[in-house]
Amino acid sequence: MSKHNSLKISGGAIGKRSVLKRFERVKLLKERDQWKEGQSPIGLPKTKSED
Repeated sequence: MSKHNSLKISGGAIGKRSVLKRFERVKLLKERDQWKEGQSPIGLPKTKSED
């Protein structure tokens, strides 16, 4: 069974995600020197991506 034309994504364009995954937030905090080694990854501060 195929998808109806109105349900298909045109051009395959994917929008920019506004939410980072936990490992991405840890990586970003490490780059900004705001991450302490051994710190719990639970309850991370909100971070905005640089993009």
